[in-house]
Amino acid sequence: MRVPAVIYADASLLRDMDQKVYEQITNVASLPGIVEAAYAMPDAHWGYGFPIGGVAAFDPDQGGVVSAGGVGFDISCGVRTLHTGLQLADVRPYKQQLADALYKAIPAGVGSKGRIHLNHDLMHGMLTGGAQWALEQGWGEDSDLERMEEGGRMVGAVASYVSPKARERQKDEMGTLGSGNHYLEVQRVAEVYDQHVANVFGLRVDDVVISIHCGSRGLGHQIGTEFLRDMAIAASQYRIDLPDRELACAPLTSPLGKQYLGAMRAAINCALANRQIITHLTRDAVKTVFPGVHLGLLYDVSHNTCKLEQHAINGQKKALFVHRKGATRAFGPGHPDLPAVFRQVGQPMLIGGSMGTSSYVLCGTQESEKRAFNSACHGAGRAMSRHQATKQWQGSALVDDLADRGIIIRSPSLRGVAEEAPGAYKDVSVVVDVADRAGLARKVAQLEPLICIKG
Repeated sequence: MRVPAVIYADASLLRDMDQKVYEQITNVASLPGIVEAAYAMPDAHWGYGFPIGGVAAFDPDQGGVVSAGGVGFDISCGVRTLHTGLQLADVRPYKQQLADALYKAIPAGVGSKGRIHLNHDLMHGMLTGGAQWALEQGWGEDSDLERMEEGGRMVGAVASYVSPKARERQKDEMGTLGSGNHYLEVQRVAEVYDQHVANVFGLRVDDVVISIHCGSRGLGHQIGTEFLRDMAIAASQYRIDLPDRELACAPLTSPLGKQYLGAMRAAINCALANRQIITHLTRDAVKTVFPGVHLGLLYDVSHNTCKLEQHAINGQKKALFVHRKGATRAFGPGHPDLPAVFRQVGQPMLIGGSMGTSSYVLCGTQESEKRAFNSACHGAGRAMSRHQATKQWQGSALVDDLADRGIIIRSPSLRGVAEEAPGAYKDVSVVVDVADRAGLARKVAQLEPLICIKG
């Protein structure tokens, strides 16, 4: 190990955390050019190479590397939350109607395809333009961009580094949720913990919001698959001794490292564009039930990225490449990269729960840079595999149980519902409390589900 490995957890989370998290985060701490420490967030669990919930920063001037496994396969998977301007009392009589409208409007499930087909020129524009490109195509509003990381467009994307196979997988998947833990959820604000920050974020108890959780779909997965293979093959050429083949990486300054960064940034743009198109479809669907209602964007955050950021090392600012795999950026108050509307209080962080459980809105803190390069948790984190979940739960029974609690589930796959059973995940409330107590982030509000469109 070149630096320490730090795991943020309480006794219960640490007790239930699989041994692989310990092994993987210590392996990450051995990679070339890593600085300060390798961090595991409270929701950390076994991943490919890096644990999911892993954070590490690398110095390009000290032989630092970029690892495709440190970003993950679903590049720029993230969450965006929309204000509806509605209250629980407004929505309750129309829940079934709203659930049907949203399920009809947003394609979900394995291999789901949308109504949008990307030819060569549109694909290039999407890969380089992100959500800005989506707006140019008529999917959204200019005001959306100021409430997204990177203003809705990741600079440095190189479309030519995205393979024909990755493009082929994505050409009909824009505007789709996909499968797994991806969802679109109608939620109510159940509790506010920090009234001042909640006011800035525009959140009040019993407000109804809509959250979208998805990423770069088949394109991001294909990019991750291809570059992991290439990095594993090239490791010996770069004289990198890998403690685990899944930690395949390349020097940031190498041709392969630069190619991955260019392709990964293109995948970030794909995810931003995808969530933007789903936002447009959601707005249209909601208007069929609530004419005249406007859905404004609270914020959009990603949790599978590698970004170039300035951080203090030994009292001096350094340009570092921060890997966040299943971890959310958490810029604190005053950070220059935050939109002006949030600069006083810190960055909104949207923490998804598991199906049928609470989600949370957090904000970054002044302490979070020192704790883990302005990073915090991203969700509940799995406690068991999908295979184990299907042995323990049946999808139809879960749908009925959640309906008894007033939560409507719409999904094309009952097996997928079983795989995402609430009991297959850690307790998101414990995860968030640990993040709050550790100074990684501050709790702002708790959200409870009303309707969940599940992939």
